[in-house]
Amino acid sequence: MDDLLAQLRAGLPAEALITDPDVTASYANDMASFCEAGTPSVVVLPRTVEHVQHVMRTATALRVPVVPQGARTGLSGAANASDGCIVLSLTKMDRILEINPVDRIAVVEPGVINATLSRAVGEQGLYYPPDPSSWEMCTIGGNIGTASGGLCCVKYGVTAEYVLGLDVVLADGRLLTTGRRTAKGVAGYDLTRLFVGSEGSLGIVVKAVLALRPQPPQQLVLAAEFASAAAACDAVCRIMERGHTPSLLELMDRTTIRAVNAMANMGLPDTTEALLLAAFDTPDPAADLAVVGELCTAAGATDVVPAEDAAESELLLQARRLSLTALETVKSATMIDDVCVPRSRLAEMLDGTSAIAEKYGLTIGVCAHAGDGNTHPVVCFDQADPDESRRARESFDEIMALGLELGGTITGEHGVGTLKKEWLSRELGPVGLELQRGIKRTFDPLGLLNPGKLF
Repeated sequence: MDDLLAQLRAGLPAEALITDPDVTASYANDMASFCEAGTPSVVVLPRTVEHVQHVMRTATALRVPVVPQGARTGLSGAANASDGCIVLSLTKMDRILEINPVDRIAVVEPGVINATLSRAVGEQGLYYPPDPSSWEMCTIGGNIGTASGGLCCVKYGVTAEYVLGLDVVLADGRLLTTGRRTAKGVAGYDLTRLFVGSEGSLGIVVKAVLALRPQPPQQLVLAAEFASAAAACDAVCRIMERGHTPSLLELMDRTTIRAVNAMANMGLPDTTEALLLAAFDTPDPAADLAVVGELCTAAGATDVVPAEDAAESELLLQARRLSLTALETVKSATMIDDVCVPRSRLAEMLDGTSAIAEKYGLTIGVCAHAGDGNTHPVVCFDQADPDESRRARESFDEIMALGLELGGTITGEHGVGTLKKEWLSRELGPVGLELQRGIKRTFDPLGLLNPGKLF
């Protein structure tokens, strides 16, 4: 420990090192349940690329594991510390280095907050689409590490589609530049995409070149109530089958609706079994909403309410934004699943989750990015009750098994971390797992980068 601190101090300013155990303990874990966390030896808050390189050279020389972190808003344990590690928190590397309206790119450091970037590019008539629900807190580096998504993915896609190039400090301290600043480029293997979603297991992202879009028109929102989740899912299928491209298509089940009603008095009818929210940011969003409203009615909607302006749209979206907060009031703890299935199997996923909730005697609410089939079943349980905690974990696993049975994936945007390691191996299969472990060894032969995550 003394040797580690001495070598780190040789290349870092004093304020970059945190050794107080009461403070370092606060960096031990992210927001996931059921994910063990170790005790870090030290927390380092670098401000420059050279600082990060010094940390990795020191870690390699002394064979000390390094756990990179952003804002720790993740839900899979990917940022959890391991015993004796260096926690490398990138939050102080928070500069927007460039916004280029001609090339439509932004160049940023990893600690930039998502919402900060979004507002900065918006001032220049540009748009950075990825919008995780934690966008006011989460960092771009963390978004890249977990390949995060958000509400707008149905139209605009996930983080991976906006990362053009990266500067990455490798395990031995070398600096690698990947990708490009140009709109097109296919030279060599796509190492940029390899790092996106790698959860800090291959290298430390210290700079990112991000693609931007022109700022779209203000979106308008429609809310449709249904007497069954199956009818709401049918409406989703009709909307997508007819070629519509909403900027948002979200679904809440009856458990989530009732939790939101109980917390915020939203006034949704008790008979509502599912609420579908659709939005368009097209030149004539009202016309698009009218057509989608007809499709919802044809699918069995009991009520369809289109917003007339931005203020009404925000009111309609408020229920969705409150979903996770409302479900957190049901019990002392929650586990938020992240299973993505083909849109055509969405109804089966919701019905199956409801059956799992009944089987285990638990409250499980589902909110979903319905337009891309990404469901978030939220298992509510009492942490102080060992039996209920066991049932919560078993139901969580059964939900993931259901997703795979329906042709889906165990994670659409939250990542694997430690929470879903076992399930990643099931999804990849033995050949896929062998190749991924081989890639890990190529980039990190000593196994120092975020050990114990993914596989």
